[in-house]
Amino acid sequence: MVPAARAAGLGTLAETGFRGLDNDVRDPVIIIGFTAGRAHQLTPGHKDANRVRVHTRQLGELDAESENLRITRKTLLTVPLPSPATEPDRPDIPDHPAHQQILTALADAGRPMRARDLCQALDLPILPMNAEGIRSQLERLVSRGILIEPEPGLFARPDT
Repeated sequence: MVPAARAAGLGTLAETGFRGLDNDVRDPVIIIGFTAGRAHQLTPGHKDANRVRVHTRQLGELDAESENLRITRKTLLTVPLPSPATEPDRPDIPDHPAHQQILTALADAGRPMRARDLCQALDLPILPMNAEGIRSQLERLVSRGILIEPEPGLFARPDT
């Protein structure tokens, strides 16, 4: 129907009872769909035609969205990937939250500390199990070269 209307030089088809907009941007034709009135009920064919128009419009919108996604994908594929980080593993950065808390407590104290003192600084109850857990973490940090043990049971940062 749209090609016939274009051939006849018509721009609107309001008087025929259609609703919608043709998607040719250069030469649009307004289509006003079938509508029911008090004196005129829509036939099943008119209802079907309205549904077809709705679905055709939705397909056009999906097609446009698909084209936008295709262009976006093409653009993203041209963007170079970032190079992987080439920084070597640093022994001075602890990988465990408990290690970070211990290092912070040692830095705040500014002096070598024992496991029991660290329990107090970290607000842990001074129990043998807590002291042994802290001592184990301290020994691990010493073995990684992050802390030093100037004398047995006394732990410090290398810069203090």
